[in-house]
Amino acid sequence: MTSLSRELVFLILQFLEEEKFKESVHKLEQESGFFFNMKYFEEKAQAGEWDEVEKYLSGFTKVDDNRYSMKIYFEIRKQKYLEALDRHDRAKAVEILVKDLKVFSTFNEELYKEITQLLTLENFRENEQLSKYGDTKSARSIMLVELKKLIEANPLFRDKLVFPTLKTSRLRTLINQSLNWQHQLCKNPRPNPDIKTLFTDHTCSPPNGARASTPVTLPVAAVAKPSAYPPLGPHGPFPPAAAAAAAANANALAGWLANANASSSVQSAVVAASSIPVPPNQVSVLKHPRPSGGLGMMDYQSADHEQLMKRLRSAQSVDEVTYPAPSQQASWSLDDLPRTVACVLHQGSSVLSMDFHPSHHTLLLVGCNSGEITLWEVGLRERLVSKPFKIWDMATCSVQCQSAFVKDPSISVTHVAWSPDGNLMGVAFSKHLIHLYAYQAPNDLRQHLEIDAHVGGVNDLAFSHPNKQLCVVTCGDDKLIKVWDLSGRKLYNFEGHEAAVYSICPHHKDNIQFIFSTAVDGKIKAWLYDNMGSRVDYDAPGQWCTTMLYSADGSRLFSCGTSKEGDSHLVEWNESEGAIKRTYSGFRKKSAGIVQFDTTRNHLLAVGEDSQIKFWDMDNTNVLTTSDADGGLPSLPRLRFNKEGNLLAVTTADNGIKILANAIGLRSWRAIETRSYEASRATTEPLDMKVSGTAVANISPIINRVERVDRSSPAKPTPILNGVDPIARSLEKPRVMEDASDKSKPWELTEIVEPIQCRVVTMPDSTDPNSKVARLLYTNSGVGILALGTNGVQKLWKWSRNDQNPSGKATASVVPQHWQPNSGLVMTNDVTDSNLEEAVPCIALSKNDSYVMSACGGKVSLFNMMTFKVMTTFMPPPPASTYLAFHPQDNNIIAIGLEDSTINIYNVRVDEVKTKLKGHQKRITGLAFSTNLNILVSSGADAQICFWNTDSWDKRKSITIQLPAGKAPGDTRVQFHSDQVRLLVCHETQLAVYDASKMDRIRQWMPQDVLSAPISYAAYSCNSQLVYATFADGNIGVFDADTLRLRCHIAPSAYLSHALSNSQAASPLVVTAHPQEPNQLAVGLSDGSVKVLEPLDSDGKWGITVPVDNGMQSGKAAASSTTSNSATEQIQR
Repeated sequence: MTSLSRELVFLILQFLEEEKFKESVHKLEQESGFFFNMKYFEEKAQAGEWDEVEKYLSGFTKVDDNRYSMKIYFEIRKQKYLEALDRHDRAKAVEILVKDLKVFSTFNEELYKEITQLLTLENFRENEQLSKYGDTKSARSIMLVELKKLIEANPLFRDKLVFPTLKTSRLRTLINQSLNWQHQLCKNPRPNPDIKTLFTDHTCSPPNGARASTPVTLPVAAVAKPSAYPPLGPHGPFPPAAAAAAAANANALAGWLANANASSSVQSAVVAASSIPVPPNQVSVLKHPRPSGGLGMMDYQSADHEQLMKRLRSAQSVDEVTYPAPSQQASWSLDDLPRTVACVLHQGSSVLSMDFHPSHHTLLLVGCNSGEITLWEVGLRERLVSKPFKIWDMATCSVQCQSAFVKDPSISVTHVAWSPDGNLMGVAFSKHLIHLYAYQAPNDLRQHLEIDAHVGGVNDLAFSHPNKQLCVVTCGDDKLIKVWDLSGRKLYNFEGHEAAVYSICPHHKDNIQFIFSTAVDGKIKAWLYDNMGSRVDYDAPGQWCTTMLYSADGSRLFSCGTSKEGDSHLVEWNESEGAIKRTYSGFRKKSAGIVQFDTTRNHLLAVGEDSQIKFWDMDNTNVLTTSDADGGLPSLPRLRFNKEGNLLAVTTADNGIKILANAIGLRSWRAIETRSYEASRATTEPLDMKVSGTAVANISPIINRVERVDRSSPAKPTPILNGVDPIARSLEKPRVMEDASDKSKPWELTEIVEPIQCRVVTMPDSTDPNSKVARLLYTNSGVGILALGTNGVQKLWKWSRNDQNPSGKATASVVPQHWQPNSGLVMTNDVTDSNLEEAVPCIALSKNDSYVMSACGGKVSLFNMMTFKVMTTFMPPPPASTYLAFHPQDNNIIAIGLEDSTINIYNVRVDEVKTKLKGHQKRITGLAFSTNLNILVSSGADAQICFWNTDSWDKRKSITIQLPAGKAPGDTRVQFHSDQVRLLVCHETQLAVYDASKMDRIRQWMPQDVLSAPISYAAYSCNSQLVYATFADGNIGVFDADTLRLRCHIAPSAYLSHALSNSQAASPLVVTAHPQEPNQLAVGLSDGSVKVLEPLDSDGKWGITVPVDNGMQSGKAAASSTTSNSATEQIQR
């Protein structure tokens, strides 16, 4: 249907609405599929008219069109099913189950089974996830909130949710205009013609009379005309989530491609082979570009369990349903703009590029025209690290690169960027090179990779994830765009620009990964990862240097640039059409350079121009406001928002950086200053904790605005800000000319010996002298703790959301509830014929916290975490199970370590052992998967570590850990670092870190000094920056994960009662770390009790980072670690 025919349908819809033909209006909406009337849809759903709801919906989408459609139909049919159960109409519920819900079993059989099980309950609210289900009216309202979000995110509803703005009775007006035109063409027009029909053209019959000048109008209808047909679009308070909004625009690139010139290779049917294959659906989009209202590009072929769960439950399914109260859309005002100068940083050379860390929101990376990069902790005005430019390995550089540096050694940074996870930073230079640094902590910035990337300057650098592989994208003066993996291998080489490439913008829409690029001739091109050339060729406004950026949620595309004549342009693009959607005004004068811009919070744009910062609301073309940041800005200041949008870094004319903040940013700033002042002052007062050695005197209690916080304060640590260690020592001496002289002070181990020096909470009803805590886990959501005792009983504690604990997460400040379902069931393992003294308890939790699998000498039991019911049992002994681990990519696959030293790879769904791994001599005591390396690592009571290929299940290598003379092999445990490469190995005689990619040990620590007892357990913190270790005598050690140097010692007296700490009755047997809070740990004790420990709020973390170059502490050797060889100390990530 043509666009005019489509518009005619809208005119007819308006006419029918005005004439009160209600049923006809909605019938035409459904049959045409042009306008989805959300108000009508809500009315029918609220009335429970489910047949009409689905009939109306069917005009726009079918159940299997895409994952959003599937979820929409699922929510409707689920609600219909629950209402039937609530009415105790079992027959109707069974009919709905078989007729309506059965279709979803094809995609998720487990979910369908769980829905079916609701029939067995007297009241389905006994299901924990449905316990908050209220009455029918409120449940329907909550369902509609979810449906509105899904509909808004569904590509099939794109441009169909808002009725076009029309003047009242537009169809009548057009007919009147036509009749006027017909009347003027009459040979003998009459002054007041009588219009009797619209079926034929109008003519005036009398032969005489003057030409009429009176306009013709239709006679007034018998029914009064109401106001204009209302724009019944979705005006609810729930915009689509960021990911959903991005998916809603999944056809955007296809729109650009469809409008691209015919010379592009869109019609190519075959994608050229490359090192990273293009998803099949990506190819189909290119072969058949769809219109904006077409089907979204979804892939439904994978049988992966987790993917099916996500597709069926883009929000939450039956086994994890909650009914939250509707939240209101956040509003904003000018006060939200960061316009107040919080501090000034003196860089010392001209700043050319800046980028805030993606999660540590006050950590700023800066690149300068001198080639130097600097890492600032802006919250404390502290320069953490400065790296002057140097070539890391001249021998690997090309002859052209070497020649360029011989002719002119000067170099500048062109761009700096953090990787999305914040573990890498990329630096592009004005000559040939890029540098990648591995970042793990403020005192740990290491050279990762140097690439001779382009001939001439490297103009831009960005990170992308083609095919879920982190890569680096670069562009340069040689007119090329290149994609590199993290080992320096070139994956793609995009040719097509006819001038130097100025900037790149990698992005993805649903499953499509692509790159926008701009060149200095003003051309914009788009590339897929397929070596098949550019898909788009457009002209940027100004036709010179332009930068492109997406909004934070990925739904809107903007560009900003300057022409050679100095005219600046800031625009928003319509991705569907490859055309400019909105041009922003407010540039007052011609620029001598290129303006820079940034976006934040999905509604703000900022540009540095005319020695000011200019702000725009994305939805308004006029300038919102301006700020000169108290003066001192260059004519074209560079600027960068942090990810929260509450801080803005802007360059100054005197080679500095001003940090601007809004009210939230300023409050955080003052809190940091206050805590830093108190922490500094505390070092001059009598300490309330034991410190090995003598405290350093004469430490200034005042932190001046232009001074650094002392980096080697001996006792109480300065609190962290957003996870960043503000007082960590740099590996290199910072080059801060204006800072006060750095007086070196010895580092001191933090000793926690009194209960008042930390926060501790004991789980209620946990103490049981007859059952030791054998295994301990946090739930993956971080709201609960699960303990398995040696008697086979599991206990669960949960924290609730309240005024004392607004986050609802686990905390040592609030006592949790010993949680049990209403049925009173207890999760008890099968211990039939088991000798509990010899049994080895084992446990594993599914990723969504829905199921827990455990054993204690008997069969493995699978429990429902909401009802505590045993869903199934398997693997009866002998041999008994001793360790359990879910496969990270398929919850149906479980690795089961056994008492007879073998490992079974077991498929729960089909109840069969897929393969059996043999390589150990004694029982299995540890299992850990690495998805990055595609390996399974196992450890046993034989002190062996085996590495298995998870594709073929072949053994790749076996290592025996080195034990002290006379020590017998014992339980050995393994855990992967968050990088999925480094491996923590724990044995009673040692902690060790291995590089699993090379299968070599790189670091080791053995019990010594105050921590001389055998190690009972160890675990990484959630960010893998700390290692928590418990000891048989009750001590706890907190180690730097990278160096295995002890940074904090927690004595038994700090967390055990006085009577208990002086006896041998209780000691920690197991430790676990909170999944989101890096400084929270929980320990399970030999008396059955469980305790959660956290540092004081004033401290913020456990101790101070151990200086890498400090081998002495207060005159005696630090508790140090050893390495296998220096070459393997650093793992390249």
